[in-house]
Amino acid sequence: MKISESIHQALQNIVSSKLRAFLTMLGIIIGIAAVMVIVGFGNGMENYMKESFQSMGTDTLTVSINGRGSSRSVSEDDMYKLVDDNSEYLDQISPTVSVSGTVKIGTETLDSTTATGVNEEYAIIKDYGISDGRTLQYLDMVNRRRVCVIGAYIAQEYFANNAVGQEIRIGGQKFTIVGVLSQQVTEMEEGGNDDMILLPYTTASRVLSSGDINSYTVKLTSENYVTEGEDAITNALYQVFESEDAYNVTSMSEMLEKMTSMTNMIVLIMACIAGISLLVGGIGIMNIMLVSVTERTREIGIRKALGAKERYIMTQFVIESAVISALGGLIGIGTGYGLSAIATQVVASLLDTSMVIVPSIISVLIAFGISAAIGVLFGYLPAKRASRLNPIDALRYE
Repeated sequence: MKISESIHQALQNIVSSKLRAFLTMLGIIIGIAAVMVIVGFGNGMENYMKESFQSMGTDTLTVSINGRGSSRSVSEDDMYKLVDDNSEYLDQISPTVSVSGTVKIGTETLDSTTATGVNEEYAIIKDYGISDGRTLQYLDMVNRRRVCVIGAYIAQEYFANNAVGQEIRIGGQKFTIVGVLSQQVTEMEEGGNDDMILLPYTTASRVLSSGDINSYTVKLTSENYVTEGEDAITNALYQVFESEDAYNVTSMSEMLEKMTSMTNMIVLIMACIAGISLLVGGIGIMNIMLVSVTERTREIGIRKALGAKERYIMTQFVIESAVISALGGLIGIGTGYGLSAIATQVVASLLDTSMVIVPSIISVLIAFGISAAIGVLFGYLPAKRASRLNPIDALRYE
């Protein structure tokens, strides 16, 4: 019997027992759909984290200096020189001073807005564009001017996109708005990437902070030089402090790799747990095929009496098992895509994120291959039993 004929006969048997066939496929359907949704969730998480970290700069290093007594310290000039001396790996640097003072516009208090003291290169390091006015300049640092650049959210929400020249209070001090940053994200929100204020770090450190500058953002010449750039900074700081506890150098790309690795591990464990239903589905297929062999004992006896060889009988039942499993896999793939679309909407509404849950093509192909393989694997034993039936005993079976 040709394979095409075996497949056609298998489909006829499935159609004649639709409910039984569907219940047999159910384990495969659930398993494939669950694995696809979980893998899709993992892909969505990975893409979302990449987008989030890219907005922070995967080609940047964050340097925090804790210090080690008053006798050992590193000034801004020392850090600038460090970058110049390692220009092969390090490109630009900006001190960053976190401002804890209250931000006010008129009588309104902006509780979620972040205010940071930076230099004139920070906007270039972070790849921020200017939609109105100008960015911070070198003279703003030298003269400790009380000027600032605000995010697009503040300009739209509080100044109706007419912010340049207006005043804002930070820590009780008046600052004149000289520029508005370009919109960073599609949907702006309070506390988001567009809800921020940049001001000269010299002003921030003397007027709004303690005066000490112990944090820097360093831009690398390339993402490929993360290790070299990090080593250059840590070696230089170790020569000053002679203690690794006196400083901390953090790479955004390394943090992304660690988080991606952890996410992939969790997804793999969850996918393996969901894959148990595939095993259950395979057992269900084997069970129903054993029942089918029993029900068709006389048919098998007649075919063997007419000269059908054992391998033909075995092939027929193996193909029938594989067809049932493959159909379950196809239905499971369709169900998986449907559930992924629903999960995307649920996540977007509950977490207010743009994360998209979409299974990869590779995972879909693997899922289908596994479903077909399960049919062959678990269909082999019933097929072997059918092929070894004695034709005389089979013809006597009632």
